[in-house]
Amino acid sequence: MSDERLRRVRDRVRPFPDFPEPGVLFRDISPLLKDPVAFRALIDLLEDHVRALYPKIDFIVGLDSRGFLIGTPLAQRLGIGFVPVRKKGKLPGATESISYSLEYGKAELEVQSDAVEPGQKVVIVDDLLATGGTMRAACELLKRLKAEILECLVIIELKALKGSEKLNSIPFYSLLQYD
Repeated sequence: MSDERLRRVRDRVRPFPDFPEPGVLFRDISPLLKDPVAFRALIDLLEDHVRALYPKIDFIVGLDSRGFLIGTPLAQRLGIGFVPVRKKGKLPGATESISYSLEYGKAELEVQSDAVEPGQKVVIVDDLLATGGTMRAACELLKRLKAEILECLVIIELKALKGSEKLNSIPFYSLLQYD
């Protein structure tokens, strides 16, 4: 059954050549989000994975913005809370922020300073891991709050860009891999 669910998810990822610039093959999850059966299969697969490896977890942390789309239903299924990591200036109250490099410039991420307590266990979720800069920055933010990062979890990994190497020793899991 798991193979059928994985095939259903893979079939709903659409390639877009030369986006956002020539030479880039963009992997679009919009068809996956539009298909309720495929989206349910995605959340089922992620839930099975997290439950099998992490019986004790406090929060799913989702990265702005597509990590929110995956992280909130996953957290709901697991019966735990969801913590958003946002682009700078989008969260009220006291925040921790980090600046990091992207392929095309710089960016900043923030998390509310009281989002997690020291020692709480989290899994960080996003749709895609490319060069790893955003995920690494999110890990640094959660480490500042003294969270225990159990794993970084994505739907799609672009293996040729070696982004998982930037996560140092933090466990990493991708549902689909592309070169």
